[in-house]
Amino acid sequence: MILIDLNVILDVVQRRKPHYRASAAVLDEVVSERVSATLPAHAVTTLHYLVSRYNNRRAADKVVDWLLRYFAVAETGKSDFIRAMGLSWQDYEDAVVAIAADVRGCSCIVTRNVKDFTGSPVPALTPEEFLLTQTR
Repeated sequence: MILIDLNVILDVVQRRKPHYRASAAVLDEVVSERVSATLPAHAVTTLHYLVSRYNNRRAADKVVDWLLRYFAVAETGKSDFIRAMGLSWQDYEDAVVAIAADVRGCSCIVTRNVKDFTGSPVPALTPEEFLLTQTR
Protein backbone atom coordinates (compact mmCIF):
# COMPACT_ATOMS: atom_id res chain seq x y z
CA MET A 1 0.00 0.00 0.00
CA ILE A 2 1.23 3.46 -0.90
CA LEU A 3 -0.12 6.85 0.11
CA ILE A 4 -0.53 9.35 -2.71
CA ASP A 5 -0.20 13.00 -1.77
CA LEU A 6 -2.74 15.52 -3.04
CA ASN A 7 -0.25 17.23 -5.36
CA VAL A 8 0.03 14.06 -7.47
CA ILE A 9 -3.75 13.87 -7.86
CA LEU A 10 -3.88 17.57 -8.75
CA ASP A 11 -1.21 17.05 -11.41
CA VAL A 12 -3.61 14.71 -13.18
CA VAL A 13 -6.89 16.51 -12.55
CA GLN A 14 -5.41 19.84 -13.67
CA ARG A 15 -3.15 18.26 -16.34
CA ARG A 16 -0.22 20.19 -14.89
CA LYS A 17 2.88 20.08 -17.04
CA PRO A 18 5.56 18.85 -16.79
CA HIS A 19 4.26 16.64 -13.95
CA TYR A 20 1.19 15.15 -15.60
CA ARG A 21 2.81 12.18 -17.32
CA ALA A 22 4.55 10.66 -14.27
CA SER A 23 1.66 11.38 -11.92
CA ALA A 24 -0.83 9.83 -14.36
CA ALA A 25 1.39 6.75 -14.63
CA VAL A 26 1.29 6.36 -10.84
CA LEU A 27 -2.51 6.56 -10.87
CA ASP A 28 -2.55 4.02 -13.69
CA GLU A 29 -0.66 1.61 -11.42
CA VAL A 30 -3.54 1.93 -8.93
CA VAL A 31 -6.38 1.75 -11.45
CA SER A 32 -4.77 -1.31 -13.06
CA GLU A 33 -4.57 -2.90 -9.60
CA ARG A 34 -0.80 -3.36 -9.77
CA VAL A 35 -0.51 -1.42 -6.52
CA SER A 36 -2.98 -0.52 -3.79
CA ALA A 37 -3.13 3.06 -2.65
CA THR A 38 -4.70 5.32 -0.10
CA LEU A 39 -5.29 9.03 0.02
CA PRO A 40 -5.19 11.27 3.07
CA ALA A 41 -8.80 12.02 4.05
CA HIS A 42 -8.38 15.77 3.63
CA ALA A 43 -7.32 15.26 0.00
CA VAL A 44 -10.82 14.13 -0.91
CA THR A 45 -12.54 17.21 0.50
CA THR A 46 -9.88 19.61 -0.77
CA LEU A 47 -10.08 18.16 -4.26
CA HIS A 48 -13.87 18.41 -4.28
CA TYR A 49 -13.64 22.05 -3.21
CA LEU A 50 -11.07 22.93 -5.87
CA VAL A 51 -12.84 21.19 -8.74
CA SER A 52 -16.18 22.74 -7.70
CA ARG A 53 -14.62 26.17 -7.57
CA TYR A 54 -12.76 26.02 -10.87
CA ASN A 55 -15.18 23.80 -12.78
CA ASN A 56 -18.52 22.85 -11.22
CA ARG A 57 -20.16 20.70 -8.57
CA ARG A 58 -21.03 17.90 -10.99
CA ALA A 59 -17.40 17.60 -12.14
CA ALA A 60 -16.25 17.60 -8.51
CA ASP A 61 -18.69 14.83 -7.63
CA LYS A 62 -17.42 12.75 -10.57
CA VAL A 63 -13.80 13.18 -9.47
CA VAL A 64 -14.61 12.12 -5.91
CA ASP A 65 -16.66 9.14 -7.11
CA TRP A 66 -13.71 8.04 -9.24
CA LEU A 67 -11.24 8.43 -6.38
CA LEU A 68 -13.40 6.46 -3.98
CA ARG A 69 -13.74 3.65 -6.52
CA TYR A 70 -9.98 3.08 -6.73
CA PHE A 71 -8.42 4.41 -3.53
CA ALA A 72 -8.71 3.67 0.14
CA VAL A 73 -8.94 6.67 2.46
CA ALA A 74 -6.44 7.04 5.30
CA GLU A 75 -8.65 8.37 8.04
CA THR A 76 -7.05 10.45 10.74
CA GLY A 77 -8.12 10.80 14.32
CA LYS A 78 -7.17 12.79 17.36
CA SER A 79 -4.16 10.65 18.27
CA ASP A 80 -2.80 11.05 14.72
CA PHE A 81 -3.08 14.84 14.91
CA ILE A 82 -1.31 14.84 18.26
CA ARG A 83 1.45 12.60 16.92
CA ALA A 84 1.83 14.87 13.85
CA MET A 85 2.23 17.89 16.14
CA GLY A 86 5.06 16.01 17.83
CA LEU A 87 7.01 15.96 14.57
CA SER A 88 7.32 19.77 14.87
CA TRP A 89 7.41 20.19 11.11
CA GLN A 90 6.95 23.58 9.54
CA ASP A 91 4.08 22.24 7.41
CA TYR A 92 1.60 20.56 9.74
CA GLU A 93 -0.44 19.17 6.82
CA ASP A 94 2.62 17.24 5.60
CA ALA A 95 3.16 15.92 9.13
CA VAL A 96 -0.42 14.63 9.20
CA VAL A 97 0.11 12.96 5.82
CA ALA A 98 3.27 11.26 7.11
CA ILE A 99 1.50 9.96 10.21
CA ALA A 100 -1.49 8.78 8.17
CA ALA A 101 0.87 6.81 5.93
CA ASP A 102 2.61 5.30 8.94
CA VAL A 103 -0.61 4.30 10.71
CA ARG A 104 -1.92 2.74 7.49
CA GLY A 105 1.31 0.73 7.05
CA CYS A 106 2.22 2.31 3.73
CA SER A 107 5.52 1.44 2.11
CA CYS A 108 5.98 4.99 0.79
CA ILE A 109 4.42 8.37 0.23
CA VAL A 110 4.30 9.40 -3.43
CA THR A 111 4.65 13.16 -3.62
CA ARG A 112 6.41 15.81 -5.63
CA ASN A 113 7.50 17.48 -2.39
CA VAL A 114 9.92 14.84 -1.11
CA LYS A 115 12.00 17.41 0.76
CA ASP A 116 8.96 18.27 2.88
CA PHE A 117 8.97 14.72 4.25
CA THR A 118 12.49 14.65 5.65
CA GLY A 119 12.26 12.81 8.95
CA SER A 120 9.03 11.04 7.97
CA PRO A 121 8.45 7.59 9.47
CA VAL A 122 7.53 6.52 5.90
CA PRO A 123 9.90 7.25 3.01
CA ALA A 124 8.75 9.71 0.36
CA LEU A 125 9.34 9.21 -3.36
CA THR A 126 8.59 11.37 -6.35
CA PRO A 127 6.24 9.83 -8.91
CA GLU A 128 9.26 9.17 -11.16
CA GLU A 129 11.16 7.46 -8.33
CA PHE A 130 8.15 5.35 -7.43
CA LEU A 131 7.67 4.22 -11.03
CA LEU A 132 11.28 3.04 -11.13
CA THR A 133 10.52 0.66 -8.24
CA GLN A 134 7.73 -1.05 -10.17
CA THR A 135 8.46 -4.16 -12.18
CA ARG A 136 6.19 -5.07 -15.02
